[in-house]
Amino acid sequence: MIQTPLRSRWLLAGLTLVALTFAADTRLQADDKAPQSAQPAATAPQAEPYDLWKTKKLTGDWGGARTSLEDSGIKISLVYNQQYMVNMRGGLETKNGNDFAGSYELSVVLDFDKMGLIPGGSFFIRPAKGTWGGEASDFDKEKIGGLFKTNGDAGTEEPVYVDKWWYRQRLSDDRIEFRVGRIDTKKDLFDRNKIAGSEDIQFMNAALVADPTIPHKHGLGIYANTWPTDWLWVRAAIVDPEARARRTGFDTGFHGEDRVRGFLEVGLAPRFDSANGKLLGHYHLGAWYRPHPKAEYRNDLGGLLAPRSRSGDVGFYFGCDQLVWKENAEPKDKQGLSMFARYGYAHDDVNRIEHFWSIGGQYRGVFEGRDKDVLGLGVAQAILSDQYGDEVHDGADRETVYELYYAYQLTPWCVFTPDLQFVTNPGGDQDDRDAIVAGLRFRVTF
Repeated sequence: MIQTPLRSRWLLAGLTLVALTFAADTRLQADDKAPQSAQPAATAPQAEPYDLWKTKKLTGDWGGARTSLEDSGIKISLVYNQQYMVNMRGGLETKNGNDFAGSYELSVVLDFDKMGLIPGGSFFIRPAKGTWGGEASDFDKEKIGGLFKTNGDAGTEEPVYVDKWWYRQRLSDDRIEFRVGRIDTKKDLFDRNKIAGSEDIQFMNAALVADPTIPHKHGLGIYANTWPTDWLWVRAAIVDPEARARRTGFDTGFHGEDRVRGFLEVGLAPRFDSANGKLLGHYHLGAWYRPHPKAEYRNDLGGLLAPRSRSGDVGFYFGCDQLVWKENAEPKDKQGLSMFARYGYAHDDVNRIEHFWSIGGQYRGVFEGRDKDVLGLGVAQAILSDQYGDEVHDGADRETVYELYYAYQLTPWCVFTPDLQFVTNPGGDQDDRDAIVAGLRFRVTF
């Protein structure tokens, strides 16, 4: 448990040292190229000197190389995340109830339109992603006992793997979009939420990041999206239902009898008038189809009855986010209050969670002089299946998660987030073991 966080901290320290060395070298080069005369030289304008506290990315503009690459259609990004969680009270166990976890993501986008190759075409790949830490799923199972990971970013020990990739084609002035490749329905495509959609920069608990009733999939698939107007979208996807995490997907892609898992969503993006400008919102209603058979929850009379399964499972969901108040009339100013809500339903005979809902909001710039800091508060509740409670786990009821976080922007490239969670009735059947979990999150954009 201790070796992993030490290794990740050494990794961050090393990368930071490299960045600072690069910054110092950039400053020296700028000084060397400064004109010796007080009279301004008639030369091309020089790149602005690197400023550790103002640059948007820790490694800066690479002496102008980053901007040149992006102008030519090549965008590279690297993000580092580190979290620490501790079970302060309740749950299953507080002894040694702490957990370090982290991840990094290296992404590359090739814009074929800017390259002059394919109008409207682009290719995205995350050729390197890694996760490390205390196996947060084990932490939650052994220390909390809840239905959801308190740190949604934590995963198994995987130093490097190809996360996802796809080719995207946009047509008709970007009103039609197609993607084909290894896609991620949860993080990129469906039930997206501007306020509660990323465990890296918003809420940490998985229940406040995605609707658990939706059987999201990460694998080979095809996605289509259309915007007939600026305020309406319709999107759909089919994905390999047998895809496995951290595998290419070609070993299972549409080989079996259950060939596709389907998703369909319709959404609206209204803009409401206010004294300080337009208030943008997003509202969507979606449905999903899962083909492969799932075991039904039923009383087998002590093994006398054979297990029974059902295929062709379907469900639906709703979600929204809305900016409800702006502090200032400037269009680019994002200070103000935003709210979100979600609801999902799945059949109770084959799904452990039958109903799910969440609600909450965030305020950007709540304190004077801290315009980019974000204060967030959310509540999520999973209501377990009646059939599951009657036939499998007597007394199973519901689990509720409350979460409060404050994202403090140390610099444009670094965000530090204290987090507090209160989990009532963990697992849906532990009335006397409500848990209080504290967390810290550290995010660096290189």
